[in-house]
Amino acid sequence: MQVGGFLPFTMIDYPGKLSAVVFTQGCPLRCPYCHNPELQTPSVQTQIDWDGVLSTLEKRKNLLDGVVFSGGEPLMQPDIEQAMRTVKDMGFLVGLHTSGVFADVLEKVLPLTDWVGLDIKAPFDKYAKASGTAESFDMGKRAERALDMILASRAGLEVRTTTDPRVVSKADILSMADVLSAKGVKHFVLQEYRPVNKEGIVEPTVEEITDFYTDKDFLHRLENMFDDFRVRRG
Repeated sequence: MQVGGFLPFTMIDYPGKLSAVVFTQGCPLRCPYCHNPELQTPSVQTQIDWDGVLSTLEKRKNLLDGVVFSGGEPLMQPDIEQAMRTVKDMGFLVGLHTSGVFADVLEKVLPLTDWVGLDIKAPFDKYAKASGTAESFDMGKRAERALDMILASRAGLEVRTTTDPRVVSKADILSMADVLSAKGVKHFVLQEYRPVNKEGIVEPTVEEITDFYTDKDFLHRLENMFDDFRVRRG
């Protein structure tokens, strides 16, 4: 396991559970709003290793409910299945944050996974712009397949979309929501774009960023599509 970071305690990364988060290295996507770009390439030098993570988890067995694998893209890790099995055997629930683009790997680890936070970045036919990759990589098709597999599994699911106005419009999100709702998604979250403050990057205006959240009709339509619709801002 190539560990890029470790958060020993959080109340927000696995809804309703106290958890730790393991951030893994490597991601095939180059989303323009990414806040962990240092984890995109699997070469980060850290003082954290997998054995150290396990040692900390062993000491926190009675304090935590679960362990979340995040990233980067944790499904890039060759040892992700064994890592999940290890924490499962320690008595923890297993959470996963993923883009779903490694659907074949997801299929293998789903039996070990109790909850998934799935990032759906755009309408499935518009993933090239959203993910910063070529459309020929079939990212949208992979993400849709991952969604269908999770919905057919026993794992809990939260679908979330980051509202970067350079990537998605309100019309895009409503189109996505129609598809997600029809497939049976119950929990959908809009995550407000936060400026990445990179040199040479033209950021959206404040008005463009907040427009998603000041349009009450837009939000009301989404509320009516899902059992649990939420916004995360700030």
